Amino acid sequence: MTQDLSQIIATTTNGRLRIRLLAVSHFKDGKNRTQIANFLKVSRTSVNKWIKSYLDDGLAGLQEKAHTGRPKGLTKLQLLQLKDFVSTTSIKPNGGRLQGKDIQAYIEAEFKVKYQKTNVYHLLHGLNLSWITTRSKHPKQSIEAQETFKKILNENDP
Repeated sequence: MTQDLSQIIATTTNGRLRIRLLAVSHFKDGKNRTQIANFLKVSRTSVNKWIKSYLDDGLAGLQEKAHTGRPKGLTKLQLLQLKDFVSTTSIKPNGGRLQGKDIQAYIEAEFKVKYQKTNVYHLLHGLNLSWITTRSKHPKQSIEAQETFKKILNENDP
């Protein structure tokens, strides 16, 4: 069993699980929990929990539990609707840009959920939307005037 444990420790890529497995390995080698905690540089309480989990549930007891946290403010359907909104309104034919505050206002008006502007950008990143924008186009710009301007020679031109 110790050989199997050594193989598991060597092959695991999860750092937290590796520390737990090392603690169990040292425990099986006869070290006390204080020595294990000092060697692994963790608290003795953590070592106690890991050893208890191992003794109660085996290796399965050392696996990471699901992390709890605050639930998302928008459902998957709402996120898809938001992505569609951003995709369709980000390019405006008469110029201007879609800004974070516009998306923030849309979310609040449409879904009745308040988001800070920073979190709006996190939402966009989660939807695989890049926030790199093109240069905006002024509605009164003239392509002819730009071409004429390009043709004016200055002292650095050949």
